[in-house]
Amino acid sequence: MILILAHLAPFLPGHPVIPVNGTEGAVAATPWGSSSILTITWAYIRLMGATGLREASQVSILNANYMAKRLEEGGYRVVYKDEQGLNAHEFIIDCKPFKKSAGIEVTDIAKRLMDYGFHAPTMAWPVHDCLMIEPTESEDKGEMDRFIDSMIQIRAEIQKIERGEYERDCNPLKMAPHTLRTVTSSDWDRPYTREEAAFPKPWCHHKVWPSVARIDDQYGDRNLVCSCPSMESYNS
Repeated sequence: MILILAHLAPFLPGHPVIPVNGTEGAVAATPWGSSSILTITWAYIRLMGATGLREASQVSILNANYMAKRLEEGGYRVVYKDEQGLNAHEFIIDCKPFKKSAGIEVTDIAKRLMDYGFHAPTMAWPVHDCLMIEPTESEDKGEMDRFIDSMIQIRAEIQKIERGEYERDCNPLKMAPHTLRTVTSSDWDRPYTREEAAFPKPWCHHKVWPSVARIDDQYGDRNLVCSCPSMESYNS
């Protein structure tokens, strides 16, 4: 439930069919949310049962702490642990030091993960300049190890920037992600190899390639760029 002050009520989103709230148009398909959420939750609980739910919770906590421990050993700082140094089902790694030491933002790490074949974890929430990683109970150990090894390799790339082996403004992280078109182009003028860009780990030879290279996220967030067909095309 979202509460607002009375003078903002006229600006609440409306609905194209059902007369609710204001007249400013709709921002979602329905004014009352998705009723299927309740049935999905009910079905999951019924299928898992008490024993299954407990085991899923235990495995998700085990997975999170396994990944956190290995990433700590690989050079990352895990924050908000308990007195025993453990986490719950998710954990947060602090990426702020990399901005000072190498000019690397959390966005750069997220983009670089695409070159390793991974979608990035949650960025900058609930803590700014951090990554929140939640493996859940569903991932097998092999997949978790591939993600961990990718993150450790990215940490090694950051260390190369810190040592001056990579340029601060032109390196595999700042230029990530690398598309197939980019690495196969005859015009390659970057101070690192194509192999470093696209195949930093053996499994990257079988990855799903990024479809586009680096885009300006902040500009896209602040400026609506509509690529939809014109309204006239819907009348044909």
